Amino acid sequence: MISIGALLVMFVLGTVLPINLGILAFVATFAVGTASLGLTEAEIFDGFPAKLFVTIVGVTYLFSVARRNGTIDWLVAAGVRLVRGQVQLIPWVLFLVAALLTAFGTFTPAAVAILAPIGMNFAYRYKLNPLVVGMMVISGGHAGAFSPLAVSGALVLGLVDKADVQVSAVTLFSASFLINLVLAILTYVLLAKRPAPLVEGAAEAAADEDLAVSGRPDWRQWLTLASLLALVVGALGFHLEIGFLALAAGALLALVDMKRQEKAVDGVSWSTLLLVAGMMTYIAMLEKAGVIEQISEHAANLGAPVVVALLLCFTVAITSAFASSTAILTAIIPIAVPLLLSSHLSAAGLIAALAVSTTIVDTSPFSTNGALVLSNARGVDSRRFYRQVIGYTGGIVALGPVVAWGALVLPWS
Repeated sequence: MISIGALLVMFVLGTVLPINLGILAFVATFAVGTASLGLTEAEIFDGFPAKLFVTIVGVTYLFSVARRNGTIDWLVAAGVRLVRGQVQLIPWVLFLVAALLTAFGTFTPAAVAILAPIGMNFAYRYKLNPLVVGMMVISGGHAGAFSPLAVSGALVLGLVDKADVQVSAVTLFSASFLINLVLAILTYVLLAKRPAPLVEGAAEAAADEDLAVSGRPDWRQWLTLASLLALVVGALGFHLEIGFLALAAGALLALVDMKRQEKAVDGVSWSTLLLVAGMMTYIAMLEKAGVIEQISEHAANLGAPVVVALLLCFTVAITSAFASSTAILTAIIPIAVPLLLSSHLSAAGLIAALAVSTTIVDTSPFSTNGALVLSNARGVDSRRFYRQVIGYTGGIVALGPVVAWGALVLPWS
């Protein structure tokens, strides 16, 4: 209870006071981990999200370089030409591209890492709501994430197959796609017209930027486009680490254009990195101490199967907002199997509901996807935008599990 109480106190202080929540999380990690949970410093450091750190640094640095040499401007202009000037369609194009990428095997964070920087630049240039653009990229990624070819889909189907539980791949994919599509529609309808939390002068700065981008990129932009293509091929085709690829590409581009790229590292969102790294280290400490597993087990012993199913959906949604969705799925499905075997619940319905509840909350700024959106936003008040992302995620955490449970578990219980 001390560890959960400390988490709540951190949220209150980080929201009310002008102090980075990541700093509070690092302090609490060492205080609670050593004094209350009996962990060593080495065990605590094991939870530092090194891979996520490198991914965010690499991707934001590469796109900072691309923005400085004009490649992002060219891509934005090309995107507008693609939709024939109908800039309001851009979020839907990004949604569909993200869904296609993940449905054919791209890991969701990799797809978001590729599309979020481009989407945030579209939002900045054409005064689109960056919250809508970023969240629709993430929803699109999750819409295709449970196809049989996708990483998450293969993981879930493999776990249930080992447990001798029958779940249709079509049911799992369809459930995830439809719920994320509905979420994207609601996000667009309810939020697209709302003003973005711009910093003073951001709108004027965007308007003053030269939008008359020539149809033919120069040699620096060609090299940047080739680097971005290599990034996509390496990450999607050869499953190489996207963070290291992005750092290598950014370094190459900076070396051939050193004068212009001298301050490209300023484009890395260090405050977001501190926030995400601190919170994920704290949650990893709770997982290592068994706190997350205890919460899940308590939820699984609380009465009627249909009610327990709802509690499990809420449990995975809340924990996944701060921790790895893949790790949560791997942990929760074995816990849910005894419930399925001892009740009349639909196996496909419960597994799909748990899968959706676990991933739909990855809009959180403490997840890889939410952090990528937050760190690539341009021209916004970062603190206000962070609060918007938190509020959006809070709404999904509150309603998403109920929708997934009501649509996928309750009708066949």
